Amino acid sequence: MTLDEHKAAARKAAFARRKEAHSGNTGSAAGMLSSVLAGYRGVPCAGYMPIRTEIDPLPAMAEAAAHGPVGVPVIVKEASPLLFSRWEPDCALVDGPFGARVPAVADYFEPELVIVPLVAFTRAGGRLGYGGGFYDRTLELLRAKRATLAIGFAYIAQECAELPLEATDQPLDMIVTEREIIEIKG
Repeated sequence: MTLDEHKAAARKAAFARRKEAHSGNTGSAAGMLSSVLAGYRGVPCAGYMPIRTEIDPLPAMAEAAAHGPVGVPVIVKEASPLLFSRWEPDCALVDGPFGARVPAVADYFEPELVIVPLVAFTRAGGRLGYGGGFYDRTLELLRAKRATLAIGFAYIAQECAELPLEATDQPLDMIVTEREIIEIKG
């Protein structure tokens, strides 16, 4: 089996687990994320607009926006790093690529903390995304400029013992689930 086939199989299994976890979500999944972000008040951060069965970071992002800039990713073009446009609760949104909503008014900035949506993760900080490489390119670019904290946000059901990873995959610094905070020892 090739690396791409391993990744496709891992994604399929993780999507199924995520879907099941999402169907049982009581709406309080962002509580742990809020507690983590409270320790970074005022630090420019980026979250994401949840799509499909992704765990919802919006309540935690709303709390963080009261203390500093919060952005959401904007895909400018394929195979390029993401840009982050300032987001606030109840700001006007428009449809962006891949079904994610983006702010109607583009106000770009570079975050120092990025909340990363996941398909799957390992406790060692490995992550599996959708396969476009957007977050890998983005984190590599941001980390080349300054220390940038990457926090994976996922349901605990998305955890895997191991994942097929490549040298270009950017590691997570922390993973937050609806049940626990996993600090990566590096």
